[in-house]
Amino acid sequence: SMANTKSAERRTRANERKRLNNRSTISHVRKAERAFLAAAGENKKDEAAKAFIATASAYDKAVKTGVVKRGTADRKKSRLALRLNKVK
Repeated sequence: SMANTKSAERRTRANERKRLNNRSTISHVRKAERAFLAAAGENKKDEAAKAFIATASAYDKAVKTGVVKRGTADRKKSRLALRLNKVK
């Protein structure tokens, strides 16, 4: 809908910028997570360990900017760590 006020117009612009930044961050996190799960699925322990660190780091950065909630990141990291320990 069309903005009624100048401040609403500014909010719309800011919200669009934030939306794009958030999408980029989430995409980065998901990509890291997929890379980890792929390595874990192929039982590549060293590769999986590196990918785990990258994924955990991506989640922590996402939390820092408020894109992902702290509890969500902690839960994901915990489950990924459990998955890493299953890799032979």
